[in-house]
Amino acid sequence: MSEGAVADGALPEGQRRAERLTCQRERFSLPPEAHYLNCAYAGPLMQRVEHAALAALQRLRTPYVLHADDFFRDAEHVRALFAALVHAPDPASVAIVPSVSYGISIAARNTPLAPGRNVVVAEGQFPSNVYPWRRACSDVGATLRTVPRPAARDGRVAAAWSERLIDAIDRHTAAVALGTIDWTDGTLFDLEAIGARAREVGAAFVLDGIQSVGALPIDVAALRPDALVCASYKWLLGPMGVGVAYFSERFACGVPLEETWLGRQGSEAFHRLTEYREAYQDGARRLDAGGRAQFVLLPMLIAALMQLNEWGPDRIQRYCADLAQPFLGELADAGFETSPPGETAAHLFALRAAGTVDVAELQRALERQHVHVSLRGPVLRVSPNVYNTPDDLAALVEVLRRHGRGRARPLRPAAGQTPEVERAAS
Repeated sequence: MSEGAVADGALPEGQRRAERLTCQRERFSLPPEAHYLNCAYAGPLMQRVEHAALAALQRLRTPYVLHADDFFRDAEHVRALFAALVHAPDPASVAIVPSVSYGISIAARNTPLAPGRNVVVAEGQFPSNVYPWRRACSDVGATLRTVPRPAARDGRVAAAWSERLIDAIDRHTAAVALGTIDWTDGTLFDLEAIGARAREVGAAFVLDGIQSVGALPIDVAALRPDALVCASYKWLLGPMGVGVAYFSERFACGVPLEETWLGRQGSEAFHRLTEYREAYQDGARRLDAGGRAQFVLLPMLIAALMQLNEWGPDRIQRYCADLAQPFLGELADAGFETSPPGETAAHLFALRAAGTVDVAELQRALERQHVHVSLRGPVLRVSPNVYNTPDDLAALVEVLRRHGRGRARPLRPAAGQTPEVERAAS
């Protein structure tokens, strides 16, 4: 294992020169004994997000203070903040959605499919970006083309997997649907090359960004996806039940999943709502989910996005890289390997046991020491963020040292345990 595994490989030169963040733990309410290395499971709420929620709830004590423009104002603020975070030139390209599967379903509904056409996905990607395409393909006799993960060579898989995905795209491909990174181990896809190939054949390029947006820089103006969908409760550090989706012109004027009254032009005039209109609101607003005017969830998301824009995903990525780097050698000594430089993101990476480990015993040991990570298939997924300190990594190393050294076979699930199911140590 190389000790540069999650360091500078994911960061462009200019971002490596960015001013470093210091630890932001004081902005959260995590107990001092909690070693929470599991943001990929769910991000803890910042105190400012909690305060936004409380203020919103208190406001709802007296709903008569709400006016017609309150049904629109927070949504527009969210659009602007998310557009800034991902460098989208127009906030009108952002829709408010309740989940990743909702946003992906919009893309699937608006992608022309027919017998003989195909949709390309990666093996093992999260179901939210598979099931909508499976249904869409099944309904018309199109093919869902799954690209297998290649065997690692010297711990490397990213380039070969990206090449396989590019090779799978042909003139019959209607859409390429991927995660921005692999959700189990942080493998970095060559999104620029894959997206370029998709555009070459006229295919839609659809990305599930839930496991990277907010912690890993992404520039939609440069990358040019047709959809980038994120729920807010992981790396956006917002609440569950609300998310955001960037849509290019390919989808922004498409058919929505719901025919909402807020999505129609003139809906700001409540006294004229029964003057029914065919015209939609401009841009991706037509694609907003019903009940978009979330008077509690949207203020929480606004608070989170404001803070993320202040920190910057490039600085968050660097913080995570700097945090993990000193411990990679110790993890190797404890019998757990990481990937070589440039293979994974710094905020989400995997540990693979060099010997046999009893997962049930290991999870109990992690729980006793208040160390929180996830089991994903044959790996332990570690996902730090700006609230973590070296003490958190040291606590993880200490538990692994007692359970991983000197054995000969790979990490394996305990009897009866399904690797794909969340096994958070909490």
